[in-house]
Amino acid sequence: MLRITNFRIPVIDETPLEKMAARRLGLPVESIDEVYIARRAIDARRKNNISFVYSLHVKINSAEGAALARLGNDKDVVRIVETLPEPVVFGTKRLEHPPVVVGAGPAGLLAALVLAQHGYRPLLLERGRDVDRRAQDVRRFWQTGQFDPVSNVQFGEGGAGTFSDGKLTTRVNDHRMQQVLTVLVEAGAPPEIKYQHKPHVGTDLLRQVVKNIRQRIIELGGIVSFESTVTDITVHDGRLTGLVINGTHSIPCQTALFGPGHSARDTYHMLYNRGVAIEAKPFAIGVRIEHPQELIDRAQYGLLAGHSNLGAADYALVYHDKTSGRTAYSFCMCPGGMVVAGASEEGGVVTNGMSLHARASGIANSALVVNVNPTDCGEHPLSGIEFQRRYERLAFELGGRNYFAPVQRVGDFLGGKSGNTQFATEPTYGPGVTAADLRQCLPEFVTNTLNQALPEFGRKIRGFDQPDARMTGVETRTSAPVRIVRNDNFVSVTTQGFYPIGEGAGYAGGIMSAALDGVNGAVALMNEYKPG
Repeated sequence: MLRITNFRIPVIDETPLEKMAARRLGLPVESIDEVYIARRAIDARRKNNISFVYSLHVKINSAEGAALARLGNDKDVVRIVETLPEPVVFGTKRLEHPPVVVGAGPAGLLAALVLAQHGYRPLLLERGRDVDRRAQDVRRFWQTGQFDPVSNVQFGEGGAGTFSDGKLTTRVNDHRMQQVLTVLVEAGAPPEIKYQHKPHVGTDLLRQVVKNIRQRIIELGGIVSFESTVTDITVHDGRLTGLVINGTHSIPCQTALFGPGHSARDTYHMLYNRGVAIEAKPFAIGVRIEHPQELIDRAQYGLLAGHSNLGAADYALVYHDKTSGRTAYSFCMCPGGMVVAGASEEGGVVTNGMSLHARASGIANSALVVNVNPTDCGEHPLSGIEFQRRYERLAFELGGRNYFAPVQRVGDFLGGKSGNTQFATEPTYGPGVTAADLRQCLPEFVTNTLNQALPEFGRKIRGFDQPDARMTGVETRTSAPVRIVRNDNFVSVTTQGFYPIGEGAGYAGGIMSAALDGVNGAVALMNEYKPG
């Protein structure tokens, strides 16, 4: 098989890839057996010549050596050999009880699936409800303001990512990346996620993917239990020996892969009180900002904005304040999406962003957040939780104590005013919004940094700081404010048999990195213990 890299094709070119690959290799199209897209990115640096940049794997029915010889020293065409997945090396220790996986987010689902695939018959515990009932609960909250602390955007099957854009981008370079993507595609995700530079699934498709993975775990001998919160653990001589479920039911447990999610604040407190090592880590808070999607499309794609081959444009923005040392940046950008209510506790307002697979709402939204250091919060390892909670409660009060979110025009925010509700787009947040001064529900260092960053972002994306763009508060759940400390074998440094995994444990930053961490945690467990 041959690999072609750095293969540029104008986005308006509809020529079949087989024909283009043949031309690139100097072969007749009849010589091409198959063409696989290994990777595809968009190069929009020159607005008058936007291109797709491909890496292609090409099977030909003629001699590969002769084809390479004709190309001379072309570094962008090489011969490759398909590699088999790395086999799992099982440990020798005996398991007295099946491994338990706590949390059915990306880390927990993939960890449980990998264990089930290798005969470990795991028990998967999820504090929330299954994704179908969860979707009903969330929809009711968004429409009526009836909040359910058991089932919401943060808690339930699939984790917080189930109500998101479903982005699968990650900075993690892991050899199991394709394994995870293959699992998602087999469960119903679009095949193109295996090669897109910025793949996404969309919340509408992701819900079915989650259900299919759960069903596969069960088919392979695993057990999945919903509304099952781990309220306590038992430890003897530094080793995990049991779990308490919902405060009433105890089960023996020798090994547990713990993926609690970044909003499981009660779980963090319980673990800390049981002596599990936890440390504070940085996170970020801020607001959600919304613009007409066409404004972002024009800024990124120029005259080709709206072209069917490009879809809705995204962006990534960063501003460093040299005086304060603070950084403001966009986070979880959702093209063609909406702002949603993401509270997980009564009496708090939390915002998040979400998109369907089509990204066709006509509105772009993104978090604009500022970094928070552990020293900003206090000396206790769990001080970051109270820091988040304080501003969520202030937003709740400012919005009217009914889960309405406080909103403000960018122009008013920059001008020190509030109250104007003439926005560039209709608010997408439900249950509703209340005009307010966002400075009253955010730390001063956050609003000061955003005040400096917005004009700078407007210079990078024309119209980004337009006066009638809307900001909604508050965005607090960018990442976990703590890390459950583990060693290189994924085991807690204080509690044997306890494996912290995923975003809530402080080792990931999104769906893909959390899923990878769950897979690697499961492999670490299997390296230690034999199945059966």
